[in-house]
Amino acid sequence: MMNAVLVKAVLSACPNYELLLESLRWPDGSWPGTEQLEAVTALLEGLGPLMLDSDPRPSSPATRQRVVGQVESLVWTQCLPLLTRISGEGGGARRAESSAAVCRLLSVAVPLCGEAAAGRLARSVLQSLQLSEEGGLSVELASELMAALLPSLSEDEQLTSSTLSSALSCIRTLPDVPKTTVRLLLALLDRSCGAGRDNIRTVVLDDLSSWHCSARSAAVTERVLLCLTALSDHLLEPRIHPEPRLSPQFWRMVQDGLIHRDSVTRKRALFLLKRCVTLSEERGQGWPPSPSADGKRQSSRCDCCSFRFRTCLTRVPAAGEIFFRWAPESRGLLREFWEDYALVMETLEENQVHVVRPVLNRIDSLAQTTANHSQGGGLLHPSWLLCVYQRMFHSENKTLMREGVCHLLELQLPRQPAFTLAFSQFVVGPFMDVLSETSLFHKAAGQSVGDRPELVAKLQVFLTGFFSSLPPEDRGQVLLQMIQQLGSKHWCAVPLLFLSQALSQLPPSPLLGADGLAALREVLRCTMITHQVLLRAAAQGFLLKSALCLLDVTTVTLEDVFTFLMHFRPDESLGRGTELWDQVCVWLSDNEGSFKPMVIDEDHIGAARNKGTIRAYIQSEVHNFLRVPASTGQTERMPDSREADQLARSILLCADMETRPPGADIGHQLETLVSPLLDTLSKVGTNIYLPLRKSDKSLQLVLRLLQLGGAQRVPHHQGLSYEVMAAIEGLIFKLVDPIQEFILRRLCGELQELCDAERAELYLCVLKQLSSYTGTTQRHSRTQLACFPQLIKYSLQTLQEPGRQVPTVANQIAKAVAMASLSLVCHLMEQQVIDMRSDTNFLLKSLNEHFYYPASSTSGSPSPSGRLNERLLKPHSDDTSSDVGGPSLLLQDWGRTAAHFLRDQWICLSVLTKAAVVPKASESLKAALSCSVEALALLPSDLVLPVLTFTETVLPQLVCDEEALCVEAVTRTWELVQGLSTNAHDFWPALRGFISMTFHQKLLSLTDSQAPTLTAAIKQIAMELMELSESKSGVFSVLILHCCQTWLPEHGDSGEDNFSSVFSHTNMLAEACVYGPVFRRDQRLVQDVQTYVERLGEECPANAVVASDNRDDQLPRTCALAFLSRLDPSIPQHQRLMEELVISLVKKDNSISKSKVRYYSNSLQHRVKNRVWQTLLLLLPKLKEEFVASLLTSVLQAGFCSNQASVKYLIEWMMVLILVRCPRHINSFWSCFSTHHDGTKTSICTFLSVLVHFSVLVPLLKDPAVQLVKALDVILQWCFSHNFSVRLYALLALKRVWSLVEVRGEEGVEGLGGRSAVVQACLSQAEAMQSSGNANKNWTRIQEHFFFGAFHPIRDHSAETIFYTFPRLSGLADDEWIPPWKFEKLSCFSESPTFPLRNPVPDLNQLQPGDWIQQDRGEEEKEERWAEVQKKITPWRLRIQEQDPELQLVPQQRAARVGKQPGGALLVVASLIDKPTNLGGLCRTCEIFGASALVLDSLRHISDKHFLSLSVSSELWLPLLEVKPSELSDFLQLKQTEGYCIVGVEQTANSQSLQDFHFPEKTLLLLGNEREGIPANLLQLLDVCVEIPQQGVIRSLNVHVSAALLIWEHTRQHLTSSTGEVNSRPN
Repeated sequence: MMNAVLVKAVLSACPNYELLLESLRWPDGSWPGTEQLEAVTALLEGLGPLMLDSDPRPSSPATRQRVVGQVESLVWTQCLPLLTRISGEGGGARRAESSAAVCRLLSVAVPLCGEAAAGRLARSVLQSLQLSEEGGLSVELASELMAALLPSLSEDEQLTSSTLSSALSCIRTLPDVPKTTVRLLLALLDRSCGAGRDNIRTVVLDDLSSWHCSARSAAVTERVLLCLTALSDHLLEPRIHPEPRLSPQFWRMVQDGLIHRDSVTRKRALFLLKRCVTLSEERGQGWPPSPSADGKRQSSRCDCCSFRFRTCLTRVPAAGEIFFRWAPESRGLLREFWEDYALVMETLEENQVHVVRPVLNRIDSLAQTTANHSQGGGLLHPSWLLCVYQRMFHSENKTLMREGVCHLLELQLPRQPAFTLAFSQFVVGPFMDVLSETSLFHKAAGQSVGDRPELVAKLQVFLTGFFSSLPPEDRGQVLLQMIQQLGSKHWCAVPLLFLSQALSQLPPSPLLGADGLAALREVLRCTMITHQVLLRAAAQGFLLKSALCLLDVTTVTLEDVFTFLMHFRPDESLGRGTELWDQVCVWLSDNEGSFKPMVIDEDHIGAARNKGTIRAYIQSEVHNFLRVPASTGQTERMPDSREADQLARSILLCADMETRPPGADIGHQLETLVSPLLDTLSKVGTNIYLPLRKSDKSLQLVLRLLQLGGAQRVPHHQGLSYEVMAAIEGLIFKLVDPIQEFILRRLCGELQELCDAERAELYLCVLKQLSSYTGTTQRHSRTQLACFPQLIKYSLQTLQEPGRQVPTVANQIAKAVAMASLSLVCHLMEQQVIDMRSDTNFLLKSLNEHFYYPASSTSGSPSPSGRLNERLLKPHSDDTSSDVGGPSLLLQDWGRTAAHFLRDQWICLSVLTKAAVVPKASESLKAALSCSVEALALLPSDLVLPVLTFTETVLPQLVCDEEALCVEAVTRTWELVQGLSTNAHDFWPALRGFISMTFHQKLLSLTDSQAPTLTAAIKQIAMELMELSESKSGVFSVLILHCCQTWLPEHGDSGEDNFSSVFSHTNMLAEACVYGPVFRRDQRLVQDVQTYVERLGEECPANAVVASDNRDDQLPRTCALAFLSRLDPSIPQHQRLMEELVISLVKKDNSISKSKVRYYSNSLQHRVKNRVWQTLLLLLPKLKEEFVASLLTSVLQAGFCSNQASVKYLIEWMMVLILVRCPRHINSFWSCFSTHHDGTKTSICTFLSVLVHFSVLVPLLKDPAVQLVKALDVILQWCFSHNFSVRLYALLALKRVWSLVEVRGEEGVEGLGGRSAVVQACLSQAEAMQSSGNANKNWTRIQEHFFFGAFHPIRDHSAETIFYTFPRLSGLADDEWIPPWKFEKLSCFSESPTFPLRNPVPDLNQLQPGDWIQQDRGEEEKEERWAEVQKKITPWRLRIQEQDPELQLVPQQRAARVGKQPGGALLVVASLIDKPTNLGGLCRTCEIFGASALVLDSLRHISDKHFLSLSVSSELWLPLLEVKPSELSDFLQLKQTEGYCIVGVEQTANSQSLQDFHFPEKTLLLLGNEREGIPANLLQLLDVCVEIPQQGVIRSLNVHVSAALLIWEHTRQHLTSSTGEVNSRPN
């Protein structure tokens, strides 16, 4: 307004328009300010009417022509170059403001130049928009400029088409879509009408739909919805063409948007859905329209003639379904459905469970409505409901995600085909994706460790119901897709386990074919690699059970089945002798003859010619396995051992299956089954023409048969399994002589190639396996005596041969084979598998000479280093030409061979050292220990165990003389173990070996004076092990188990020396007693699930196969407690240890109590204190009475500390037990009631709780009557405490003690004097609580509390009560509960009559957790249908520009950002306010109540963090203007001329009360400064002052609060008036 008046005055005063234009132009190449550009724009706007021929003012045509020329020059020589320069600049406010100003200038200048000039400029800009011109305008500026030019262009169909095509191409191809490009589409629709607008709509919809259909992705959905939302006013109008609601692709885009990861995209999709629903309701017609009612429209667009939903949420065709309907007769139902739907989707944006949970019942109603109206031509399609669940699945809040999954699992599945088909694809897609989230499977509130997670139980029920609801013909395909999802990505162990378990519990049905078996095999191959062993094994077992129940055997061959079984590891799931193995045998037997036939070579089947039988298949496989081509004379690599493994398992399965009929001749059946193998073995030692590959394969098969057959673990399955294995052994051992002869011949000189090292390993494994079986019989013992001496002699000769100058492969391989042979013999001798007493001395002496007396030594004394760590010499690469693979395999194979050679040396050295062949403390031992440290660096991590075994033997012998060397060995080994912490396969064996070495019995017995450096190093390592255990569960368990077994062996006498070593490590034992790290939630989940699997017992096959790895984080505690339970108080050393441990634990508790850190429930400090007192209660019965008496003071002092409930109960129990043991110290207890009354307050409740159990003390006291009177005196003084809790405890104690007095009869009452009346009065007061509301509830609860009710301090003194019942009932986290079965598993826990393991009576176990101080919980009632819910939504009926600020051009003063211009109803002026917090809150208030604009003294406030913290993005939605305080006077006067009523918020003599003032519609609200209010000069400009009525003494409100009251009053008045107008209109 001001600009227009000023320009008019200037033009009137200066008619020389050319001069005016010239004066406002800027120098070429410069960047003018926004103010200058706006001045030129204003001048041209003023010139526009003057340049018209109809203008009466004088201006010659020549003058007009010159002005037009100046304007054209301005456009082409200044504006366009300036825009090009702006395009090259980066982002920023200056760039945005300048570009907007130039575009506004051009939109005014171009019409003055004529249509031809406008078209030429538009075509020039179009080149930049088409991305065909480099160095021109950016696409963003080109779009902005084209949108500005469109109103001045004439109707040009070609230009419109090119512009539309270019804009759509930019939206599809550019990395970042400029919002101005979308605005260009909006401008094209705005300027068009009629058929032209229909054509543009058609092109836009077709282009966006086809793009989304061909390239569906999150990015495409985001861009498409941006366009659709911006154009919604043109696309979603009544009676338009084309109609988007008829397009299936339109609804796909909307649904994709509803489940999009981006919140803005979700809001856009929901906006479109609401617009469509509102449009359908306003039209009041059925939707989609019938062909007869709208045949013309349908015929014009055949692609969208019927809105048939071809794909649901997961886009799988489902023909014949209507996606969106509107029926006028069901208007109320549909409106309610879509209102609920919008409420649910908007509430889910909050991501807060307490906000979302109240609307979950709305989802139930949505589901019910959908189910009732999804059959046939129903109103609602189920995919809308699935959008809700998928939105919850995408939530960042894991708790909300879990709520969504649980809600879906509880959904009652409708049986309608429309629902089940759509739902099935949702289950195998998004639902399976969300189930891979591990956090879903945490146990629910109220569940204990080891319980089945609540979600798992729901999942199993859900899957059973889901598959039963599917049409039978679709179940197999859906199950296949589900299993394929399991193999399509990496699943964590926990979700995979529980999903596998759920599948295994589906009802048996032939659903899976060969594809399903392949999918299960892929799951085993891809996802069973890095999972925790027990969980991985359990998942394997459940998957195999699933296959047995769900496989259609007629579609798979026996080869498919046995290949599939090969993927189940025998040491984890499918172990022979387990229940799962038997189930497979039964399954094979039941389905024999039903499998899909396969081609079998019947020439080699013998008598079993029945096609499809398992025996025929196995016989054929054995024959094919041993069928090898004739030898070519070239060296061959070893056959793949996996073939032998699969065949051996198949043979054993077949044999076990055939043994089930009674009376079967097992030996004969096996002999015919493996006859080709037996034939080969019989010839292996004599037939020199037998192909080497055939011999190797036969030995591989023998080895796997013996290994797998002897792996049975379950005792009650050993009957038939033993018979089968005995038959196999009988058949093989008939041929043991040729086998050993062949192996001996091969080992003694025939193995000379690099690949023969692997072959030697096979031969030695077979020899070891045969020896372990044959050593028990005298016949085969003689065979061994004939075999092994020859092998020993040859091996020693080979090793002692002088080395050649040029090493050859044959020479080095022969040495490697010889050393491996000697290491095997040493191992068998050490294990006493073979008996070679006559040759033992020879072997040990020869080995000693080899290692310590090298042949090159001329002296008789051993060389210190000898041949220790002797390494193979790498042969020249040319020497490997005869080897398979040539030089390319040399490095790979040679490294493994050299490492094994070094490993085998240390196996032999370990046996030498244990046999004491080398003198103790000799130079040879010192050199060997030094070499062992070197070997740790040379060997791979999986081969270091022999070195550790050797070091374990040597360290005790050298510790006194070579302490420094021993310290180096220990520290180097510890560094190695630490480096393996991320390698689970090698870490645990290395850790056990290291602990066995470092914490050897003799090393633990060392004192600081004997070996100060080593003992310090061992203690430091123990501390580091405990620290490592906090992140790697199970480490401390290995240490404490070893130490406890060393100090006090479970069997046999430990000896005083062994036990005395514990005094050097009392700190370790104390730490074990209170050990229990607080793990992360994911670590805790794995621990809980492992416990759950273990508790499944035989139901889970893994428990029968996988050996427990003892990584339970409670194991160190249970082990230490079991150790303490075995201490004998009659042994002085044991008594001394217990007393030192008690003192250490009391100090630990005292240090926590004195620390200034406040500890919370279930914090680490709380848990440690609880564990301390639990241990003290366990030790108390074993302590001497004198020590117990000295302990009383510390226990009483602990009672004064602030403790959590669980600790308080234990301390009180401890007090009772000590007083029972030492009743003469009762006076020390009474003195606590008179100590520091002001400081105790609620702590006195601890001592009052002891008096509740005074009944167990009275019989033991010297003078019971006197002590009862003393107890009453003490209690009565606390019955009148100001603290309610203290009074409650005192009244309870009084009631219990008074009952003891009453039991004594009149004698006891008469001795009380006047106390009796006081007691009666107090007890009457307690009974009066019956009518005092909450007090009555607390009085009832405290009497029913477990500690004061069912608990008995003497009777219930057991391990179960201390470690399980008390923690469970006192609110400790369930991972602190130690159930009795954990102690029973240790077998070393010692119980006694005075301290049993389990409680003698079940009273406590039957109680549920609870505390009397808890508030009433009540039963959570289900919310009513229309219960109040927190509703935070977007006002979607506003124009889309008000919702999506990104669609707007960057305007001057931000006013056009949301489509609001300063000229509306209420204008709030806050230029006098200077605090950002007040301005931020005021901005939020103005936006919420629809103020037209907010005026600030500076727009810099909007970047202030304090402003932003209170504005919560409202500045993006509200026009903000900048007016300096010095400009307020002029600004107010201007607004008065525009018709605004200027209202000030101030208390003056003439102020009107807010409750009486009626706001005009156009109101300007002026707010004063926080301290000074409105200045006097501005008060004179106000039309009225309004004040807020007040009742208080403080006569001032915060300026933001005051403004909010007035803004709301203005809004309220005009909302009321507008509502009245609407209601008064005729219908």
